[in-house]
Amino acid sequence: MTVAGGLRRAGMAVDVAFDGKEALARAAVVEYDVVVLDRDLPAVHGDAVCRRLVADGRECRVLMLTAAGTVADRVEGLGLGADDYLPKPFDALELIARVQTLGRRVRPRTPPALTCGDLTLDTARRVAMRAGSLLALSPKEFAVLQELLVADGAVVSAETLLWRVWDEEANPFSQTVKTTVSRLRAKLGDPPMIETVAKSGYRIRG
Repeated sequence: MTVAGGLRRAGMAVDVAFDGKEALARAAVVEYDVVVLDRDLPAVHGDAVCRRLVADGRECRVLMLTAAGTVADRVEGLGLGADDYLPKPFDALELIARVQTLGRRVRPRTPPALTCGDLTLDTARRVAMRAGSLLALSPKEFAVLQELLVADGAVVSAETLLWRVWDEEANPFSQTVKTTVSRLRAKLGDPPMIETVAKSGYRIRG
């Protein structure tokens, strides 16, 4: 759970599986960008999980973690189809950086700056400004705003926001997305920039 907590604090949505069987079950129904895979998983070994993900044609990137850190072990892990390999113990910041790098290979690269009218989002420094004033956004508010700006005026459903910004800890029947969008609207100020499209979702407008 320490790994999951660190990734969540970095603004990522994270699901956790405690054995290889559960990992495969989750990967069968959720399109993950990156799978952080412990090689020494119970039930189904991490090697078998990696092989299955590759054989099934999953587009997710695999970062394999292991206590074995020799060159031979790394070569073997990459030979299984893993995209990257990190021996234990590792620094949390390095893990986050590697996951972010792998994630960019899956999704289209997000520009370092997103703009709409007088609103600017610096995705690298995670800073948002409107009309020259700094906006005090929570990590979730920032992530929602980023998803809307990347969509460039297209409607983004609440379900998509829940999947992209939150994780398994979010209740799909809650008002989480609606509440976050409401707070975000208030912080963005006037004139309003987020439009609600009935029965469809939300979109940004200049």
